[in-house]
Amino acid sequence: MPNEKVTGPARFYYATCYSFKGMRAAFIHEPAFRYELYAAAAMLPFSFWLAQSALQFALLLASCVLVLMAELINTAIEAVVDRAGLEFNELAGRAKDLGSAAVFMTLIIAALVWGAAIWDRLIVV
Repeated sequence: MPNEKVTGPARFYYATCYSFKGMRAAFIHEPAFRYELYAAAAMLPFSFWLAQSALQFALLLASCVLVLMAELINTAIEAVVDRAGLEFNELAGRAKDLGSAAVFMTLIIAALVWGAAIWDRLIVV
């Protein structure tokens, strides 16, 4: 891509290409992203049966996408920290721990959303 600023539809095209390049890199280099993507793919067909409304379906889907987004951000943090240096640094460790905590929080959110949907479907009459 040339150094001058790209605008209009070409900018959207390049941004989309870079986004897919990033997702591909995460899939290739980050096992946790692969596992979470496989889990989301396995849960998607189940969500069609589980959801009792379009809103509930959207929440089920969004909770899975949220986990993947957090994992992408965590992977980016880890890549930058590792690029800066592999020697131990307290701030680098804290950055990695915080990224991991963000992923963990989204997993809790997903579990709560899915648990509530399962509760509504199977328990509440």
